[in-house]
Amino acid sequence: MKFIHLSDLHIGKRVNGFSMLEDQKYILDQILMIAEEEMPDGVLIAGDIYDKPVPPAEAVQVFDAFLTGLADRNLPVFVISGNHDSPERLAFGGQLMKDRRVYMAPVYDGHLEPVQLEDRYGSLRVYMLPFIKPAVVRRCCPEEGIETFEDAVRWALEHRAEHKKGEDGRNILIAHQFVTGASCCDSEELSIGGLDQVSAELFDSFDYVAMGHIHGPQKVGRDTLRYSGTPLKYSFSEVNHRKSVTVVELLEKGNVTVNTRPLRPLHDMRELRGSYEELTSRDFYQGTAVDDYLHITLTDEEDILDAIGKLRSIYPNVMKLDYDNKRTREGRVVEAAANADKPPIVLMEELYQLQNNQPMTEQQADFAVKLMEEIWEGSR
Repeated sequence: MKFIHLSDLHIGKRVNGFSMLEDQKYILDQILMIAEEEMPDGVLIAGDIYDKPVPPAEAVQVFDAFLTGLADRNLPVFVISGNHDSPERLAFGGQLMKDRRVYMAPVYDGHLEPVQLEDRYGSLRVYMLPFIKPAVVRRCCPEEGIETFEDAVRWALEHRAEHKKGEDGRNILIAHQFVTGASCCDSEELSIGGLDQVSAELFDSFDYVAMGHIHGPQKVGRDTLRYSGTPLKYSFSEVNHRKSVTVVELLEKGNVTVNTRPLRPLHDMRELRGSYEELTSRDFYQGTAVDDYLHITLTDEEDILDAIGKLRSIYPNVMKLDYDNKRTREGRVVEAAANADKPPIVLMEELYQLQNNQPMTEQQADFAVKLMEEIWEGSR
């Protein structure tokens, strides 16, 4: 059986104030095309469908259209909630959707029932474990002393239906947890000190583990314990990620192959560095994707007036602007004047020197004096 594994759609997310909704529609349409080409036996969606527990209406409409597109292609879909989702909202209508083979993980209540599938190699069980915390599992077994995420996930897996019977068959788990050893990036919400981590050994009895939560595509330990990663870049720590969907095929027990299909975004996320003059030169930007989402670092020693506004006339989707020069590298900050009796022009010259690592020119000093005099006269 062949499956497409994806996760962490974060529909409705805003990055540095920019709505990603059009980019998300574009990439989900691309995933539908990949599904048509691959003709999988199911699609596994490992949580964080939305970016917020109460998503905006537009985000719900986007996911509804995506689910409908998968169902119209007669593809079974398996969906769990992540830490960004409301499990109750995501599970709503789950019983009705089963008729179209759209399986929504119910709110965790201590039971983990598989969906049974059949092919020429026999039965295959798909378990859907939504994101769980220790407190959620404690409600199901108050006498067990569940304290950590490790305790919670272990108990949930050990008490799943068909646990002993399924050891001889093929088993897939869809989960949304932080497995120890996974590489993180800035767009994820993780617990301080790694308190939310669980060990990879908990999943040893599964032939394939479709993980969500970590945004970089990667395996953890073995090829068949895998994070598919986000379909889009959601932070500049991800500029070097190659986003993809995972395609996994399970033949007879123990024979699993894992491949990826690359995704191409509507707007890439990139970093540019150079002086203002360099970055605004037609020779530099001509023929490049100027509408990508950009983090620009200017190396000018002097701040450019309204730099981000001017840069956006060429690069409309500048998300972030920084400076890297002598001042910023030394980490110096402007402090209160030590001597309040200094003449205003001297204080201005000291401030200019501190900000720009060079003295004011004579022309600049003359202009500043005249401006101060005009302001002084106007206030009298």
